[in-house]
Amino acid sequence: MPRPLSHALFAALLSAATVLPGALSTAQAAPDKRNAPSRGIPYATREDAMQFADEIAARRNLDREWTRATIGNAKLLPNVPRLMLPAPTGTPKNWYVYRSRFIDPVRIQAGTRFWRNNAATLTRAEAEFGVPAEIIVGIIGVETIYGRNMGSFRVIDALATLAFDFPEAHPRASERQAFFRGELESFLSTESRTHENPLLPLGSYAGAMGMPQFMPSSIAKYAVDYDGDGRIDLVNNPIDVIGSVANYFKAFGWQPGMPPIFPVSFDQSRLQKAVLLGPDIVPTFSADAFVAGGAVLDGDAQRFKGLLALIELQNGGETPSYVAGTQNFYVITRYNWSSYYAMSVIELGREVRAAMEN
Repeated sequence: MPRPLSHALFAALLSAATVLPGALSTAQAAPDKRNAPSRGIPYATREDAMQFADEIAARRNLDREWTRATIGNAKLLPNVPRLMLPAPTGTPKNWYVYRSRFIDPVRIQAGTRFWRNNAATLTRAEAEFGVPAEIIVGIIGVETIYGRNMGSFRVIDALATLAFDFPEAHPRASERQAFFRGELESFLSTESRTHENPLLPLGSYAGAMGMPQFMPSSIAKYAVDYDGDGRIDLVNNPIDVIGSVANYFKAFGWQPGMPPIFPVSFDQSRLQKAVLLGPDIVPTFSADAFVAGGAVLDGDAQRFKGLLALIELQNGGETPSYVAGTQNFYVITRYNWSSYYAMSVIELGREVRAAMEN
């Protein structure tokens, strides 16, 4: 194995990369052509970015020149801030349309392949972490089609853009910008320890990486070396990916054996829908309180000892769909704060399991 470069030498090479971008591997560094970093503005010219680099270096005990050179080589991606803006107010949600983006023959076929190829690891993870294989398979399928689409943006560019140029028009701009500054700091801290080129990792326009699309702080907190080879690889190693996703869910409170959802219908004569929807996706009601509010549950759900939430999935102008969500449904939304996302994960996992059984 080649000896890692010192931070001082590596910082010098990073500085050269600003002038000589061709020194990077074209295959690894080429981002989405619509957001080519070479067309962006390097953050080395920004006083606020360089000041933040100094703060990170001091706070994390990183080499100052390496930190400044790394952030200085990041480039503004002009289209990314726009992608972070929420949909215009009044835009109708549609579960049927949302579902169709993720529950399709391509993902189901890829999911069955992934499951068969990694059956032993999925079984091991389910036994050790309590997270069903179909949930792990559902997550990886929804996120990247099992590694087929892991993102083509340089992570350093995406994180720097959102750390320093988050759109002010966003309703939570200050909070979100602070989040991405934290993610940039976490990314640099991890990359500093690996002695690898921090300009090479690719990911989503928000800086999420690998098959499971972990943000840098999630990699630092929840990613695991599940095959014991001495390194964590969420890009090429499905064993590490499976263990890391399962560990993430366990850390957020996944309860082994608990279904994430139950079917629900309504007794219109005593329905208090506004009351049941009040806590949103947070499990709040006992089964008895749920029924008292006009919900109708089947036998298994009526005997459920945990708390429930009424989950509403709008269908454009059509009648919404509803399910009763448990603590485990809420845990899935900690991966992506959307009930539509959580339902897609659940349903894709179920479809892949059904395909496996046929």
